[in-house]
Amino acid sequence: MLTVFLQFLFSGLTVGAVYALVGMGFNIIYNATSIINLAQGEFVVIGGLMMWFFTSSVKLPFVLSVLLTILTAGLIAFLMERLTIRPIQKTDLLLMIMITISVSIVLRGLLMFKFGKDPYGYPPFTEGEPISIFGAIIQQQALWVIGVTAVSIVLLYIFFNKTLIGKAMKACAVDPVAARLVGINVSQMVMLSFILSGVVGAIGGIAITPISLMEYDKGPMLAVKGFCAAILGGLGRGRGAIVGGFTIGVLESMTAGYLHSGLKDAVALIILLLVLFYKPAGIFGSSAIARLRKF
Repeated sequence: MLTVFLQFLFSGLTVGAVYALVGMGFNIIYNATSIINLAQGEFVVIGGLMMWFFTSSVKLPFVLSVLLTILTAGLIAFLMERLTIRPIQKTDLLLMIMITISVSIVLRGLLMFKFGKDPYGYPPFTEGEPISIFGAIIQQQALWVIGVTAVSIVLLYIFFNKTLIGKAMKACAVDPVAARLVGINVSQMVMLSFILSGVVGAIGGIAITPISLMEYDKGPMLAVKGFCAAILGGLGRGRGAIVGGFTIGVLESMTAGYLHSGLKDAVALIILLLVLFYKPAGIFGSSAIARLRKF
């Protein structure tokens, strides 16, 4: 029983790490703009598919492929913000959210046109035998996924709390008018939030694709689960997205293992409904869902 439990736990932690990254991507943009970017899941797909393109199709070295994939995701996020969000950022927020849905549909169509409907994958970052812990098997790539997520969390914490640009982005989240008065370019900070969010999503896609093959249409479900992670932890709170992502990943894995695999995708939606009904602010939220004031 312990072996089976640990196997489900390790599997849940692996996929939960990706949900955490997607949830953090939601929070980064929400804190700067109050927008729920429902195209966030597409950047995970972009990360996985572009990494496959650079490594397996163009056959570039691994490190160069990672850099080019991150740059591609950042460029697409930049274009998204400049072409769709910036021209209307003073209008209704609901309209802006609907635009992110439109961007998601467009990106999904472009990915299908370029890559087709087949799943893609590439070799794990390191070769070697899986690791056994009390009989439970952990693939080395799963450790990479969790490790990459942990490093990303630390770097984001340092960025938002120790760098001038990160503090400026937090200031824009707290009070955009006051930020403008002290000389912060709020428009530029919004642009940077989209780029950073896209890069974070792409990093998740790069890490998880060797384990879970990437397809053009995985974005919407990833966005839903990442959004559920952000809501569960408290929308706008960095640590909340981390806890929410891992929680949903583990519960999904346990549900699929002990109940039925067909119920796995329903877990996040059930959690979302329960949170919205009984604690809308999430685990780490205040009495009302508020913007992030401390990462």
